[in-house]
Order: sequence, then structure tokens, then C-alpha cells
Amino acid sequence: MQPTEEADVIVVGAGLAGLTATAELIEAGRSVILVEQEGEASLGGQAWWSFGGLFMVNTPEQRRLRVRDSVELAWQDWLGTAGFDRPEDYWPRRWAESYVHFAAGEKRAWLHQMGHRVFPVVGWAERGGYGATGPGNSVPRFHITWGTGPGITAPFEAKVRDGVARGLVRLAFRHRMEELTVSNGVVTGVRGSVLEPTTAVRGAVTSRVPLAEFEFTAGAVVVTTGGIGGDHALVRAAWPKRLGTPPETMLSGVPEHVDGRGITASAAAGGRVINPDRMWHYVEGIRNWNPVWANHGIRILPGPSSLWLDAAGNRLPVPLFPGFDTLGTLEHLRGTGQDYSWFILNKAIIRKEFALSGSEQNPDLTGKSVRDVLGRATAGVPGPVQKFLDHGEDFITAGSVEELVARMNALAKDSTNGAAPVLSAEAIRAELEARDREIANPFSKDSQVTAIRGARSYLGDRLIRTASPHPILDPQDGPLIAVRLSVLTRKTLGGLETDMDSRVLGLDGNPVPGLFAAGEAAGFGGGGMHGYRSLEGTFLGGCLFSGRAAGRAAAR
Repeated sequence: MQPTEEADVIVVGAGLAGLTATAELIEAGRSVILVEQEGEASLGGQAWWSFGGLFMVNTPEQRRLRVRDSVELAWQDWLGTAGFDRPEDYWPRRWAESYVHFAAGEKRAWLHQMGHRVFPVVGWAERGGYGATGPGNSVPRFHITWGTGPGITAPFEAKVRDGVARGLVRLAFRHRMEELTVSNGVVTGVRGSVLEPTTAVRGAVTSRVPLAEFEFTAGAVVVTTGGIGGDHALVRAAWPKRLGTPPETMLSGVPEHVDGRGITASAAAGGRVINPDRMWHYVEGIRNWNPVWANHGIRILPGPSSLWLDAAGNRLPVPLFPGFDTLGTLEHLRGTGQDYSWFILNKAIIRKEFALSGSEQNPDLTGKSVRDVLGRATAGVPGPVQKFLDHGEDFITAGSVEELVARMNALAKDSTNGAAPVLSAEAIRAELEARDREIANPFSKDSQVTAIRGARSYLGDRLIRTASPHPILDPQDGPLIAVRLSVLTRKTLGGLETDMDSRVLGLDGNPVPGLFAAGEAAGFGGGGMHGYRSLEGTFLGGCLFSGRAAGRAAAR
């Protein structure tokens, strides 16, 4: 056992929520030990890998694009999306309302004064399609960070490193927390193992060989260790019946070390976990042709034009179009009995509508290259997408429907040991031809075609996100493309129940003395401020908001 070290506050987890909490503690002059089981290369956690999207309301960027937004409209959308319906939603709902006001108020200015900037075109994620009070964003609110994930973590990392230089922060990398120490009902610190050093790149599997034990003590502990998305066994165990049976095969949107360790340790110390069955997994996952971690998947951020078919070749029902309702689509597809589905599109659509989630998949935005970003609107297929076309096992190109379907069948058969449904080229051609006939007029009974035209009424979509309506089978826009899609694990929407000061609450509803939680470990605030669904851009924002609250409260 190493000698016990002491600080004012211990923060466990060096992702965005942990960095934000630590930055606030430094601002208050508190000493901090920042505990992280991975190596220094992993500073910034999952936020570093992200696209950098932030949910903000009534911003200058929206107004320049003629988007009329308001806190009232945003709260209407949040309530319709979250679907709060449980007694334990008291604190999540309060967190949600406070967060919407934050997103409509000081969030942009607070980040801006730290040097944060956003891309001028606001994205329109989770478009819903069920009515004014149903789930989804009524207007575009997805503000992309200039610099993507690294751009959002950099200001907070700089503050933390300044704290190190000032002697206020001790960075304890390769320290794996195994339990919270409790004395007379008060959380007093953390205990765990010092793991052997690593030179692994960010996200790669690291050694779990312990070299020594450690114990740190403090007046408060802030847990910001993330969710469970890297452990598929935990995901399946928490999978709710309302979403059908969990997939036998899933891709991982986060590294293996995202395993819920902090949530488990906090529960053992007396914290209450609520809404563990609420989760957020994407249905547009593709296998990374150049993986960093095991089973590494990437999410397609699709425009609205691709034809979406289930594994048997049936078109998905209204309004389950690309980019409209992630969880509704997940629920529908889990009822098909297959773990995959298909996009069918052409080169004209993939050129304009396919973006890939992640900082490494968007070198133009990550590298802050104005020239390269402008090239998205005028060039061919984006470079990262072209690499998936060239090397990705889930991508198929063909000159005819018959060739395309034959290759789709072969891919499905090989990956399911012959258990996949056999697609009919005749039926898929008939579906494509029927859809294409609806393009001939500026109006249509096909809801997806209507949605495409509606999307293009928004300037941002017309410029860089939605292809002009055209027949998919038009040879001049070929070749035809099929993309096999899988479920991609990502976020835990439930977590440790917290009050508005990020204090973890116990089974009796009272705060556990000395224990705070933020980020995904706290369901991004309160134990589940998103409810059942997310409006997108709210995960990073939730880490910022709850991390800031936890840091300020722990400092007090």
C-alpha cells in the first residue's frame, strides 16, 4: 500500500465531466486529485472522440439561418422526447428544465469566453415526425464544435494543466478505483490499484496488471466515470423489455473500459441508481475498417434520403426515416428478429448526406480547415466516407439492383451462418421504382419524399446535408450502394440519482455525505435528465452542465 494522499476533493474519471468539475474546483482554489484508470493519452475520455455536437437554443447561428427557436419550444420538445412518467423522475425533470434554460442562456457565452467556437451551419438531429408534442427537435439545434471533440475538451484540459502547474491538481493516471471509502456514513476517499504503465494509444485496450494499492482521502469525492456501453453483458442485463430482445451481435461505440465501475462503487457506498433500463444505442452502426478498440463501430449521421429496409427487405414504417427517431427505430428493428438492417442509396446521396460521427472521421472540422470544410459542399464523396466505401465490410456498390441484392444476400449469409432472410431483387426493385415515381412532382403521398422536401426548406440542409430529390435508380447518379447497419452501443441514460447540487442521494432520499456525481454516471444529471430519449447534442452538454454543478458544489 502506497502512503495515503489527501486533497480537498477527489474527482474520479478524466472525461469531459471530470475535467469540467476539476476546472471549477481549481477556480475555487481547491486542491484536487484527478483519478483515471487509463493512461494520459485518454485525457478527455469519450468527449475527445465525439463529433462535438452541442444542443443550444435561440443562438445567433440559428437566427442567421432563419431558425426561430425559444426556450418554450425547446422545453416542449424535451418533454415530448423524454416522456417522464415515473415517481423517480422528480430530479431528472428538474435537471432537464434547468439544462434547457442553460442551453438557451449562458451556455454559449460561457463556452465562448473560453475560446470555444461553433460551425456556422446548425445541424438538425432527431427530427421526430409524430406531431408537435411528440419526440424530436422542431428546429435545428445541433451546434458542431469547431475542432469537434478535441475542440470541446481543450479549454478544460488547459485549465486542469494550469492547475497542475500551480500545484493544485495531482493527475493520478493508471489508478483504478475499486471502492469508495466510507467512515460513519460519510464518503471520505477512494481506494484501488495502481496499474502498470502503458504506452497504448487513446481507446486501445490497456493492461490490468496491478503494481500496488493506493488510498486517497478528501472532504468530497466526485464520480464522473461514465456508463456501461463498453460492456455488452451489462448492456444486455439492463436491456428493457419495451425494446424487445437485446441483439446477439452489437458494435461498440465506446472502448472496453467504459464498464460502469463508478456507478457500482457509488451504489455500494449508499448511492441510489435509478432508471438503469433507459439507454441510448444507435441503429446506424458500421464496423470500423480501421478499429482502435475491439468491435469498434462508427455511427453514420445520415441525411433523410436513403431507403431504409429491415433484414427481410421491408421498408421501415413512417416516420422511421434516417435521422428521425433513433429509439423508435431501435424498438421496431428489435421486433424483426434480426440484428441488422440496410440503407439503399446511390452516389449522389452518399456524397451529400453521409457524415460519420467522431473527431477522427472529420479531419476537416477537427483540424479547423476552412478550405476543406467548404470542399464538403463542392467535392465528391468525403474522404473518410470513401475509405469505408473502399474498405468497409458493410458497404456494397453495384451497377444494378440484381447485382446489389445478390451481394447483400451473400454478405448477410456469411455473417449469420446462413440464417439471414433471402432478399428478393424483384421486390426491392419494385420498392425503389415506386419511391422514384413519387419524385416526379413537387408534392407526394410518400411521407419520406415529403420529409426530404421539407428538410431542404431549411437553408443548412439544402447547402450541405440533403440531396436534391431525385430517382435513386437514375444511372447518372450511380452506382447503387447498400450499407449494412448494426446496433451500436453508446450511452447510459439512467444513473446515480442526484439533487441540483450533484449530491448523490441514498435510498432514503437524503444526500450521501461527501459523494457527488456528474456526467453519464449521473444520467447526465439527476439520474436521467433525458428520460427515455435524447434530442442529441445533449450528452456533451450534460457533461458540461453537471460537471460544472458538481465542481461548484463540492468546492463549497
